Amino acid sequence: MQFLPDEIENYAAQFSSNEDEVLAKLNRETHLKVMLPQMLSGHIQGNFLKMMSYMLQPNRILEIGTFTGYSAICLAQGLRENGKLITIDINAELESMCKKYFELASLSDTIDYRIGNALDIIPTIEDELDLVFIDADKINYSNYYDMVFDKVRKGGFIIADNVLWSGKVCAEKKDKDTAALHAYNEKIQADNRVENYLVPIRDGLMVARKK
Repeated sequence: MQFLPDEIENYAAQFSSNEDEVLAKLNRETHLKVMLPQMLSGHIQGNFLKMMSYMLQPNRILEIGTFTGYSAICLAQGLRENGKLITIDINAELESMCKKYFELASLSDTIDYRIGNALDIIPTIEDELDLVFIDADKINYSNYYDMVFDKVRKGGFIIADNVLWSGKVCAEKKDKDTAALHAYNEKIQADNRVENYLVPIRDGLMVARKK
């Protein structure tokens, strides 16, 4: 999931705002205790998500795929006063870790953390959404997009992570996850209801703005 040379990656990190103390602790604990720690958004991508949120000043964010809560904290920091971030994850084993860091970040009252299948939970959400971040099972990316689209306000954003999938989306032969991500990219590119840009940060972010 790293496409830039190490020296360029390190230079970018050097000239980006530092991780705050809570995010740095969460980063370390995730790498020490959790399987597949590379699923964490991390410093550079986390800064980008935080910056997007600050620019949009959203009132309602939906995140599909919490993992250990790093991206949720980054996104929630840009919310308007009294704003809310709903984050959904199917893995209950990470609940205590997520809640600990949401509390340390003083975001326990801001982040609505829900455990369960996103396909079941999304239809129950009645809020108008300013921003959606998709970072869950790759097979269902297109389903998640379809389910949230009408809930997103005009001018709102849908961002999907891992759309480069370590470069495998460019390969001729694609496994199921890779094929699903490539299909998602094609779907967004063909959707005249949005403007889109595939940002080559880390493992790729597809940013779509609803017209």
